[in-house]
Amino acid sequence: MSGTGGKAAARGAVRVSAVVGSAVLGVALAVPFAVAVGPAASAASAVAPAAPAVSAGGDAARGAGSAVPTVLSTATLPDIPLADFSNGLIRGSVDTDRGVDLGGIGSDLYPADRPNEFWTITDRGPNGQIKIDGKNRRTFPVPGFDPAIVRVRAAGSTLKVLDALPITTAHGRPVTGLSNIDGFDETPYTWDAQTPLPFNANGLDTEGLVRTRSGEFWLVDEYSPSLLRVSARGQVLARYIPAGLNLTGTDYPVIASLPGVLSARKTNRGFEGITLAPDGRTLYLAVQSPLLLPDSATGDASRNTRILRFDTVSRKVTGEYVYRFEDVAAFDPSAAGDPTAMKVSSLAAVDDHTLLVNERTDAVSRLYTVDLRRATNILGSRWDRPATAPSLESSADPAKVGVTVLPKRLAVDLEGVAGMPDKIEGIAIIDRRTIAVANDNDFGLGSFNEAGQLVDSGVQSKILQLRLNRPLG
Repeated sequence: MSGTGGKAAARGAVRVSAVVGSAVLGVALAVPFAVAVGPAASAASAVAPAAPAVSAGGDAARGAGSAVPTVLSTATLPDIPLADFSNGLIRGSVDTDRGVDLGGIGSDLYPADRPNEFWTITDRGPNGQIKIDGKNRRTFPVPGFDPAIVRVRAAGSTLKVLDALPITTAHGRPVTGLSNIDGFDETPYTWDAQTPLPFNANGLDTEGLVRTRSGEFWLVDEYSPSLLRVSARGQVLARYIPAGLNLTGTDYPVIASLPGVLSARKTNRGFEGITLAPDGRTLYLAVQSPLLLPDSATGDASRNTRILRFDTVSRKVTGEYVYRFEDVAAFDPSAAGDPTAMKVSSLAAVDDHTLLVNERTDAVSRLYTVDLRRATNILGSRWDRPATAPSLESSADPAKVGVTVLPKRLAVDLEGVAGMPDKIEGIAIIDRRTIAVANDNDFGLGSFNEAGQLVDSGVQSKILQLRLNRPLG
């Protein structure tokens, strides 16, 4: 997910507060505790749930009781030192983990081929923000960390790591989680925000994954934003980025074929969700937040974000739809009316034309179904031209400018579940009455002591399996 604000720290202060950014990426290669991995099951197919309906673009009825699921199980990831995990995958990749444990694996979930098993993905790794001379700097306390695809099993109350794949370049080098383009992405800094780190064109801020029947993965990234085709062994085969974006120096193929308008993404809020339709070839990708069109003030105030459709056979974008957020004041009163608190963090395919969308703030998460057949496909329209004025993002009622937004139904109200963690970023459909959700614990980043060692936040990575009161079919 995207970064949050950091606590102030005076230049030269020894105690540094690191408030974690929301798109943290993990590490991986050939894990010593790995087991043989079989082909993953395709996404569960079902129909839209009979939840409270709303008019297109309207505020969804909160619907209460019937949308609140029952917790079947909660599994927690034990403490695994990040250096042990990373160096077990790529030898020598992390010289010191500063006391950070493996985390961030809840950036997304995808069902594996056995009960209670899931593919998960880390984001770019431990990162935070520190204010220096009145400006936030993005910190990477463990810059050698490489994002990873991690397969886990929920065994009772424990999450067991079964396998892990490092995400690597065409020549097997770690991609890292470092920023790509100077002036377009944030400048990376060391843990104390004192020393700039080098940009890395290969770096990825991974936030979502699916696995195909062939064993390949498709991932989404927040930096460009980008869509990535990745081999069954974790090697990047192709990275699709917005047209016109100048990303050079990568050690893998880059294809600038996504709508160029996506380059107007808010920093650290590019693609955050991805799902694979039951047809096995159609991907849907969600932009976490509204684009900054025509400017930051408009984008920050907007309630309109975008979901794209991508065909994995032709390797082309074939659709683009508008998803409209709920009013933040009603959705999460603790957000103090700040519309930038609203995000799309994950998607799951219910059937070939219905998506389950995770709409959330840090504290509140609700899942809505949307019907793609009932919305306007804006791909290639004037709304894909950054110069269009007024912009789509500035519209308080897209219907008045000829755009039917995705109609929404409340399907699952996670806010009503006792003990639900904050920052739910992964969702997976197990069957028509069962789903799984995962939180992003931001690697437990809290503060660092005078020796540069982490004082852990105590937040743990969890996967909860939930029984729905209404079936998804």
